[in-house]
Amino acid sequence: MNTPNNKRRQDSRRRIETALVRLLQGKELAQVSVKEICTAAEVNRTTFYANYLDIYDLAEAVQKSMEETVLGLYHEEQGQAVRTHDFTKLVYHIKENPVFYKTYFKLNVGDKLRFGAYDIKDAAAYYDRHIDYHIEFFRHGFNAVIKMWLSRDCAESPEEILEILRSEYGAKITAARIVSSAPAQN
Repeated sequence: MNTPNNKRRQDSRRRIETALVRLLQGKELAQVSVKEICTAAEVNRTTFYANYLDIYDLAEAVQKSMEETVLGLYHEEQGQAVRTHDFTKLVYHIKENPVFYKTYFKLNVGDKLRFGAYDIKDAAAYYDRHIDYHIEFFRHGFNAVIKMWLSRDCAESPEEILEILRSEYGAKITAARIVSSAPAQN
């Protein structure tokens, strides 16, 4: 019997997810078929459908796994009174793993990093009104910078990208932080 956590099922899921990531390097999600995934993963369609409802269910699983990986960069800071409020770890991780982030943007229906948000308490030091507008502005600007950097194959150094962010957002960037994988507001 193929129980949810047995080794064979875990291996099948890993191969299917890896196949999707490989296929996304040359195509958009809407262009990928279950047949292509199964061929690349060396599994049959029955195995695919035993693990996922459809390609979009698979994409969501891969995206969630990717978000957990990124949140893990800041794991030691979660729950602490003092946090770095810094994107340095993230920017270096992007530089070291550009395929990971290019894939993430292809999977993300909202076309933006979900983990870019504000610490409302810290942001209140800069804004007392219209905080939602400032959050949205920051999130979209941050994502635009990262997407452009990725489109240029991360030609600039992480330090240059951090300086761009600091120059655009000034001291306000300290109010930004990595948050849980709760869905972002659109």
